[in-house]
Amino acid sequence: MTDQSDGFAVTVADRERHASDPARELALDCVTAGIEAAHPERIVAEALALDSDRLTVTAVDGTSTAYDLAAYDRVLVVGAGNAAGHFAAAVEGLLGDRVDGGAVVTDDPVETERIAVLPSDHPTPSERGVESARAVREVAADAGESDLVIGLITGGGSALLAAPASGIGLDDLRGTTAALLASGATISEINAVRKHLSAVKGGRLARAAAPADALGLAVSDVTGDDPAVIASGPLSPDPTTYADALAVLDRYGVDAPAAATERLERGAAGELAETPKPGDPAFDGADVRIVASARTALDAAREVAAAAGYEPLVLSSRVRGEAREAAKTHAAVAEECRAAGNPIEPPAVLLSAGEVTVTLGEDPGTGGPNQEFALSAALELDAGGAEAGDAAAVAVASVDTDGIDGATDAAGALVDDGLVGDGGGGADGSLDREAAARALDAHDAYPALDGAGALLRTGPTGTNVNDLRVSVIPAGESRSEGTK
Repeated sequence: MTDQSDGFAVTVADRERHASDPARELALDCVTAGIEAAHPERIVAEALALDSDRLTVTAVDGTSTAYDLAAYDRVLVVGAGNAAGHFAAAVEGLLGDRVDGGAVVTDDPVETERIAVLPSDHPTPSERGVESARAVREVAADAGESDLVIGLITGGGSALLAAPASGIGLDDLRGTTAALLASGATISEINAVRKHLSAVKGGRLARAAAPADALGLAVSDVTGDDPAVIASGPLSPDPTTYADALAVLDRYGVDAPAAATERLERGAAGELAETPKPGDPAFDGADVRIVASARTALDAAREVAAAAGYEPLVLSSRVRGEAREAAKTHAAVAEECRAAGNPIEPPAVLLSAGEVTVTLGEDPGTGGPNQEFALSAALELDAGGAEAGDAAAVAVASVDTDGIDGATDAAGALVDDGLVGDGGGGADGSLDREAAARALDAHDAYPALDGAGALLRTGPTGTNVNDLRVSVIPAGESRSEGTK
C-alpha cells in the first residue's frame, strides 16, 4: 500500500461529525486516499525520475520514455488546469535549475521560483484567464528548435486556458460555455466546440511550440483518458472538426452567441483553417503521457478498503450519463450486495469513477453532479430499505476530486440509507422524502444536503481526476448462509 503518512493531505471539514459510524468513516478514508494519490506531489514522485540529466517518465499504462535534458538549450514549462500550479511546483522541485522558465494557468495558485503560476477562473472563462492564457502561449511560441517544452495538462484546463480565437470575444466564450455545461453534453462534445473557438486548444499550443520538442504530462479527468479531450488537447492532434462542433450545438439545442455560431459555420464551410490533425508536422516532436487518472484514485481507495478488511470492487472508471440515473444503478448494486452477496459478499466497498452530468432546465437551483448523485442514491437506498435486523447502514460518498462540485463550495456529499425518510427534516438532520425528491427534480441538491449536514467540504485539492464514488456495505446481521 502506498505510504500516505506524509506530504499532501486532504482535510474534510467537520470530519468527526461525518465519520459517525465505521461505514461512513471508511467512505471518507477511501475518498481522501483517492484524492491524495492523484495529487501532483505524489504523481511526480512516482511517475517522474531524474538521474543526472536523464528524465524518465512512466505513464499509467506502464510505458516509459526518457529525455536527455542536457541535449536541449532550454527547458520551458507551460500548462493549464486545476492542478497546474501544484504540478508546476512539484516539477520545479524535481528539475531545479534545469527549468529555464515557463508559465501555467490555474485557479489554485502556489508559490514557485522559476515557473510563473498565473490566475484564471473555472468553470466560466474570465478576463484574467485570457491574459494568463496569452502569456502561456507566448512561452510556447518563444521556444526554439533546440528547446524542450514540458506541458502540464490537467482537468479544468479548458476553461482556465481561455484564449479566444480570432473574431471571438470573452463574452462569446462565456455564453457558449454556460450553455454547453447546462445542456447535458459529454465533456468530449463540449470540448469539440471549445477547441474550434480557441487559439490554443485542439493542438494549437503544440503548433505554437513547434519545432521545439514537446513533452505533455497529463492528469486525466476524462473517461477513457483521451489526451485530445483532456483540457481540450492543447498539445494533441484534434480528430474533431468544425462540422462536429456545430452538430453538438444542434444535438443539444444549444443557443450559442452569434459570433460563436458564425465562426463554426464559416469553419464548416471551409473558410477557416481546421485545428491540426493527426500527421500534422506540429506533432513531429510532441509526445503526451498520461501520468495520473481516475484509476490512480480508484487504486488507492481500493487499497484502503482492503486494509480495513472489506472486499473492494471497482465497478467502472468510466461511469457517465445523468447523475441521478447513475445513482440508481449504484444503489441497486449495493442493495443486491447486501441482500444476496452479489456481486461480492459484505463487508464490501463498491468503487467507481468517471463523469456524470446534469441536464438543467429553466431556473435551476444550486448543486453539482456529485451532490445530485448522492441525493438520488439516498432516495433509492431509502426506497430499497435495509434488511430486517441489519444493524449497519450503507454509506455512499460522491465527490469531485478537485474539491469543487458544480459552482459550489462543496466537493460532494456523504449520505447513508437513513438520511431520507417519511416525516424527516427533524433535528437529527434527516430529510423528508418528498422534500428530497422535490430538491432533486429542481436540481437544488445543495441546500437540501447542506441542511441535513451531508455536504463534504475539502476546499481546492490541488488535483482533478474527476468524480470518485464510494459505497460501503457493512456485514449485516440478517442474511443467512443460504443467501450466499
